[in-house]
Amino acid sequence: ALNPQGKLVVRKLSDMREMYQDQDAAQAMLADNPLVYEVYNVVVPENEEHIQHCTTILYPGKVGQEYFMTKGHYHEIINRAEIYFCLKGRGLLVMQTKEGDFSTLEMVPGTIAYVPPYWAHRSVNTGDEPFVFFAAYPGDAGHDYGGIETEGFVKVIVEEAGRYAAIDNPKYVK
Repeated sequence: ALNPQGKLVVRKLSDMREMYQDQDAAQAMLADNPLVYEVYNVVVPENEEHIQHCTTILYPGKVGQEYFMTKGHYHEIINRAEIYFCLKGRGLLVMQTKEGDFSTLEMVPGTIAYVPPYWAHRSVNTGDEPFVFFAAYPGDAGHDYGGIETEGFVKVIVEEAGRYAAIDNPKYVK
């Protein structure tokens, strides 16, 4: 967590269950409604003169075979970049463009990741402990979750034979 903590955003399975492929597994897990992730976001003005920054704690778990993930987003001002720095755990940074270009980057403690302008991004916990990372981006970037909620990502990250795999997303809308 940041010190001072800042604004806390909490995402439980009920906040994003429609984003997972296996809706039967998601429905069965709603009785417990597990915590998927928390974001501790610094409070600074949301304009280009400032740098927003936050710490995300993405918990281990799966819905069916699909790993816990953040919702994912484009920036409202699409030409804004972002930097991630992994502090703890293991995961993936998943990125894509509106044209369907797709990329992943494995993240372990010490990994610095760059999200270029125009790329949507989400994080996935592929480990068995919390995946914790710091992010920084221009203060005016904003978050556009709607595009990802309606279109999805090109691929989803699932466990296959004890390891993660990126497979085609049958719900993806180009």
